[in-house]
Amino acid sequence: MRIRQLLGLAVAGLMLATACNMLPGSSPTPQAMTPVKLQLQWVTQAQFAGYFAALDQGFYEDEGLQVEILQGAVDIVPQQVVAQGAAEFGVAWLPKVLASIESGADLVNIAQPFQRSGTLQVAWADSGIDSPEDWRGKRVGTWGFGNEHELFAAMRKVGIDPENQSDVTIVSQDFSMDALLNNELDAAQAMTYNEYAQVLEKVNPETGQLYQPEDLTVISMEDAGTAMLQDGIFARGEWLSQPGNEDVAVRFLRASFRGWIWCRDNFEQCVDAVLEAGPTLGRGHQTWQLNEINALIWPSPNGIGIMDPTAYERTVQVAIEGQVITTEPPDGAYRTDLAQRAMDGLQGDTRGTNFQKRQVELTEGGN
Repeated sequence: MRIRQLLGLAVAGLMLATACNMLPGSSPTPQAMTPVKLQLQWVTQAQFAGYFAALDQGFYEDEGLQVEILQGAVDIVPQQVVAQGAAEFGVAWLPKVLASIESGADLVNIAQPFQRSGTLQVAWADSGIDSPEDWRGKRVGTWGFGNEHELFAAMRKVGIDPENQSDVTIVSQDFSMDALLNNELDAAQAMTYNEYAQVLEKVNPETGQLYQPEDLTVISMEDAGTAMLQDGIFARGEWLSQPGNEDVAVRFLRASFRGWIWCRDNFEQCVDAVLEAGPTLGRGHQTWQLNEINALIWPSPNGIGIMDPTAYERTVQVAIEGQVITTEPPDGAYRTDLAQRAMDGLQGDTRGTNFQKRQVELTEGGN
């Protein structure tokens, strides 16, 4: 009888406490949020749409995370930011992360959303450049900063030495297509989702209309066979080893993956989320960019964020041949278990097997 009375009092107390939390003007005890930072490798744009969408849609909050997204710039190296502990997660091209690891940085690739490379070399249709062999004797642009390695590997593959000026003239190119538009280059480096569109957003003075794809020839590093994996997510190994941080990483990845899935399935709303985050280029350009970024992620045959071992090995070999790294990376340079755990906690289509790109009409200036 005494036990029953005590149980009754306990239940009554619990009901009273619950009722107090529901009184008008009262606030339930807030859930503790774990603050983390994500360092991007470039400025706000649809290249990183999944992360902005996860923030905008509350996916990080659902996972108990308070995420701050840090913009990148030419002088910001995400590997250094993460290695120094100024951010828990970073986004960068895989060969750059591998080079940092070889230099002693304690970094680990924990997810690989981008399944293929978006790097191109773009020339005018009447330039006579239709294949990598045609770069011989031409003025070929590259941004440098580690972005040249796919291009140089493609040259070496066809017997062109990028360090021999009698073979090819390598020109330092800024992050625009002005040099190509002004005929200062025969071929310019571009990404499918950015600089290539910048040309198609310009008016052709001969026609008074925007340039069209048929005005250009495009060589893809995927087609050249020297594509390297880009935009992987990495963290510091020592941070991951601390109690509870693997769980934080899984929750971060799960929310980020949700963001990318949402951008695939809610295209226009995702563009809105990017625009709200404050990019420097307009809706037209961001719409094109998201469409091309989705095509780099989907389909993901093994599931979103899971490293493709074949693409990884190709990236390593191109990196070694291009002297980005001198030897095979350590076995722990990447891991798939955290991304797998994150993906296993998701519902819906995590592979995008039937993904098809949209038809996007570009506008002058990308507005």
